[in-house]
Amino acid sequence: MADYRALSPRKRALHDLHRAASHANLPLQETPMSAAVARLMRSRLQTNALKHKPTTRPELMITGGGYQGKTETACEIAAAFEDAWLDLHHQLNPTAIPGTRDLHAPVAYVQTPVTAKPKSTCQAILDFFGADHKGMTLPQLTRAVRTSLRDHGNRVLLLDDITRLKMHRADDQDTLDLMRAFMSMHTTLVLIGVNIPGSGLLREGRHDPRTGQWVFPPPASASAGDDPATQTERRFDLVHLEPFRYDTAEGIAAWTAHLAGLEQHLRLFHAHAGMLTGGTMPEYLFRRTGGVIGLLERLIEDGCTEAVDTGAEKLTADLLDSILINLGNDPTRDATAGEIPRVPAVKSDTKGRRKARNTVFDDTGIPASGSQHSGRGA
Repeated sequence: MADYRALSPRKRALHDLHRAASHANLPLQETPMSAAVARLMRSRLQTNALKHKPTTRPELMITGGGYQGKTETACEIAAAFEDAWLDLHHQLNPTAIPGTRDLHAPVAYVQTPVTAKPKSTCQAILDFFGADHKGMTLPQLTRAVRTSLRDHGNRVLLLDDITRLKMHRADDQDTLDLMRAFMSMHTTLVLIGVNIPGSGLLREGRHDPRTGQWVFPPPASASAGDDPATQTERRFDLVHLEPFRYDTAEGIAAWTAHLAGLEQHLRLFHAHAGMLTGGTMPEYLFRRTGGVIGLLERLIEDGCTEAVDTGAEKLTADLLDSILINLGNDPTRDATAGEIPRVPAVKSDTKGRRKARNTVFDDTGIPASGSQHSGRGA
């Protein structure tokens, strides 16, 4: 701290900028939940990429609540696969058509538009490859997507926030046809979204003329036979990315280990071992975030900024009590699709941390009849 204070104002500002960049880019840590997702996804991507048979590839769905780290986990795994695939083929597309210069893109990541429909989803995929789609109909867009995926040697297509596609409208039933078209390609389709099982995205719907609404049956069971209405959902493996738990010894240990990993990357002068893991801090941080990774990162990042600005240079429950997590102003999230989780209220339980408010001068209203005192000196 003494060396820091001896720096010129400009050098202190540069040092603080470096610290802010560190806190804004906390590393992605593996958790027991993300490890389970990684095992299945790595196996599925590799197996499907090596298949030559003209059969439909089994696909993958990753679901969970908002801010659970679904996108980061899936992208990290897909990026590792892309590096390995490019090295295997010496950076060249093994299926390239002679005389063409299409970019070799083994992995494509596309975020479903907020106002999502099948046409806009196809357009978002074509935008990833820089393909023209002006004035195309849905069948033309679907064919263009198939062509782009094939010509660019694509092996993995990540469709994020897929539950923005609403299935309660009749015209959006075309989404099922869109999904089937993707599944017939030599590409592993990875759908990422909030509460995919409850969205009805991968189940056949029927229109109820009495209510004017679309009705979706429950997920098919093993006894459903060869009903074509179950073929789509059978081709997907569903994996849940859940938040941390704090009701078992294993859950508490995993949460504490995650906090210990975060501690090592915080650039605060008064930081110390156990700053996030000692005393009641693990309980406090879990109560503030509900075990959701994204909320924890937001709280830690904002807390570090506050610690630097105020000169506290460490994270405490008192300091974090002043940090409010507000997710309502994120334009990249669709609240109607469940992408914004409920943020736990600020509630401190450390004895003496906050003094009770003096209520002597509060107006409690007019006393009930019969309970009034007589006389001014009562």
